[in-house]
This record gives sequence, C-alpha cells and structure tokens, in this order.
Amino acid sequence: MTGKERVKAALQRQPTDRIPIFMWFQPQTTRHLAELLDIEPAAVAEVMGNDVKQAWVNNNYAMEGIVHEQDGERHRDSWGIVWEKQGAFNQIIHYPLIDADPEEIAAYRFPTAKQDSLLQNMIPAVAASKTHFIGCDVSPCVFEMSFRLRGMENALLDLLTASGELLARCGDFSVDLAEKACARFPLDWLWTGDDVASQQAMMMSPAVWRQAIKPHLARVAAVGKAHQLPVAYHSCGAIAEIIPDLIEIGIDVLNPIQTNCPGMEPERLKRDFGRHLTFMGGVDTQDNLPNGTPQDVRRATAHLIETLGADGGGYILAASHTIPPETPDENIFALYDEAGLSRVEIFDRAADWRRRHQR
Repeated sequence: MTGKERVKAALQRQPTDRIPIFMWFQPQTTRHLAELLDIEPAAVAEVMGNDVKQAWVNNNYAMEGIVHEQDGERHRDSWGIVWEKQGAFNQIIHYPLIDADPEEIAAYRFPTAKQDSLLQNMIPAVAASKTHFIGCDVSPCVFEMSFRLRGMENALLDLLTASGELLARCGDFSVDLAEKACARFPLDWLWTGDDVASQQAMMMSPAVWRQAIKPHLARVAAVGKAHQLPVAYHSCGAIAEIIPDLIEIGIDVLNPIQTNCPGMEPERLKRDFGRHLTFMGGVDTQDNLPNGTPQDVRRATAHLIETLGADGGGYILAASHTIPPETPDENIFALYDEAGLSRVEIFDRAADWRRRHQR
C-alpha cells in the first residue's frame, strides 16, 4: 500500500498492510539518523516510513520550520514575535503585544500580505500527493496564537476580561489560510490545533474554553468540512474534558495523545470516543522511548496498536512529542519493528534513496 492508501484505510477502519506512521524528530535526532542511514536530513522522515507529508502555513512555521544551528540565534517573524534557539527548540523572547493597551491591540495587523508566501511551504509536500497523505497545518488557530502575541499570563486574563476580539482575529487569520489552502492544494486533511492544557489539567476551565475559544476553532474546522476533508486537531496535555466538544465541531483525528495525562488513557479514549475519532500519537517520548529497554518500547508500542487500533483501524502511530536525541537507536528500531517496519527494511529504503539520488 502507499502511504496515502494506508492512512485513508485507517481513517475508514479498513485493514492495512501495517500501521500508518507519522513520526516527528528533534533536529538533532534527524541529523543523527541521516548520518546513520547515509542520507540527507530532509529524507529522514520518508526513509523512516512516514505516510503523511505535511507543512506549516501559520505561525508554527516560525516556531518549528526555521531551524537555527546555535543556541542564542534569533529571528523575528512576520507577526513581530522574536524567537531564540534555546536547547532543541525555538522559544519566544519577545511578545509583540505583551504591554499593549486595548487601542494598540485593536490596531495590530496580522500578516495577511504574507499568506501567499506562507502557503508556498505546501509545495514540497504536495509534490508527493500520489504516494503520501497530504496535510496542511494552519495552527496555532486561536488561543495559542493569542498567547504568542500577548504572553501566557495576559492571554489567560484576556479570556476573562477582554471582549475576545483578538481571539476572533486569530481565528479569522486561520480561517483565511485554511480556505486558501483547501482551494489551492490537493489536501487529504486539514490540521488544526492549539495547546490549551498542561499535563495535569486544562489551562482554563472547560466552560471558558467553550465560550471563548470553541466558536472560533469551529469556524476553522468548518472550512475542512466544507471541502469534504477530515479535520485533525493537536493539543498537548489533559484535554479529555473537551473531547466531546471537539467531536461536536467536526474533529476527526486527535493528536498527540499524551497517555500519562489524566483522562488520556488509551483504553478510555478508545472506549469513549473511538467511534468518532482516529487517534494519532501516544508513544511516550518523556520516559519510555528514551529511557526504557527495547523490550519496554515493544510492549508499549504493541499496547497502543492493539488498544487504539482495536477495531481494525482508527490509529496512526506517532510520538507524543518529537523523538529526542538521547533515544537509543535500539529503541527507535524496536518501535518501528513493532509497527511492521524492520531495521533491515529501513536500511533498504535508505539504500534505495541513495540510488535514486546517485549517492
């Protein structure tokens, strides 16, 4: 099966030749695997069996798509946010509206003029549309975009004290990007998201989320539905309380499934929501994958596949976060082997890539 066929079958609860895979790696992990496999870093996801090709077209590109080599390197994005590489990731060191008064917030302009250039990020992905499942990521859609502009404390206070205009405008920008992407590219799903929870609970009450954030997220999801696409949603943490709301607004795929968080146990998720949702994620990158034995990794991976894919589908194997560089090679290959992609096959795929690129 092709990657496109494999993911579509999983979404429709149909048999597949192996579990679909969509794995993300930290940049240092990518470089290590590229060296191990003797391929270019840009080829790692393909060689390691990713069935989905996806690109960021909203502010997540500024966070994750621009990779600095050295700690302390910075860039200012089109929203006026300043990012600095700190460890493995870019972190915000300047929030453009952190000290803004209501008039300044109202006067802030989103980078609508940059949308066409942001959408160009999709071109490499859609080049593989015959073989891979193609996604367009328009996140962060509402709340997470607001706190990148205002800072977390202000963004949380705004939920209770402000009119919600900034949240609405964050939603407007995401809706506009989604409309353009769906009209322009042969997409297989629309990817949305906002981190709205910690690993213990929601950052705000579910009632506040429903009042302030849900209506705008629903507008974004409606774009995918209007184009007859599955809609995926990403939020880290303990979001079990709002999963019924996500289903209500049309979410089809839930990611990243941090199974150690309260309410996010695989058995419970599949029992309560498996008729409505495909789950993507669950591989523990905080403890089991980097610190466990290969046998631990195999057992955990098998449990995810058996539980979240219990009805013969409805599951895409992925990590709960990017795979960190301290993960032993043996654990990475144990994870893939349990998913039906052996170490030998991965090295064969790397050799095939070298032949095709004359390396």
